[in-house]
Amino acid sequence: MNPTKTAENRREQILREAARLFAERGFHGVGVDEIGAAVGISGPGLYRHFAGKDAMLAELLVGISGRLMAAGKMRVAEAAGPEEALDALIRGHIDFAIDDRPLITLHDRELDRLRDSDRKLVRQLQRQYVEEWVAVVHQVYPDATELEVRAAVHAVFGLLNSTPHLGAQSGLPGRSDMAALLHRLALGALASLGPLDSGPDWRVTY
Repeated sequence: MNPTKTAENRREQILREAARLFAERGFHGVGVDEIGAAVGISGPGLYRHFAGKDAMLAELLVGISGRLMAAGKMRVAEAAGPEEALDALIRGHIDFAIDDRPLITLHDRELDRLRDSDRKLVRQLQRQYVEEWVAVVHQVYPDATELEVRAAVHAVFGLLNSTPHLGAQSGLPGRSDMAALLHRLALGALASLGPLDSGPDWRVTY
């Protein structure tokens, strides 16, 4: 067994459980011992992987911001055209909004707890991610003003990032149905940028 890979897997497991606990009970409502118990190691054993809860929070929020930005750039680069790029951006963000709901809650509640340098990095990565969306949406809807495009992009983010407020996962539609619904809602919001009788054919299935 590769010890480096094992350590990486353990770090990911710790981060996943820390995100869940922080989102459920708040950053200050969770102790290191509780995170350790959730992953089957002693609280002090966590310090072999992280300096403390602050380091976990920083890696969670900086990490997801970086992954969203990098994945967004890759999707745009690989797309055959702006419509395909927009579809890929929406699908990628939907995956995040459904599968990483605790991270959305963490960002909303705990971002201000980060060190200034980490918080600035999160904001920088987020701005770069927004710019990817704005550029693509403007290509799809060239007659819209930049202010309209930016407003629409942020509105779509608000819509997609509402998933933590939808209640328990067991009370939601199945994942594929929820993804398809969010996809339709996002496209409907963006379609308001163009003429009512025009725009690409977005009939898609999940």
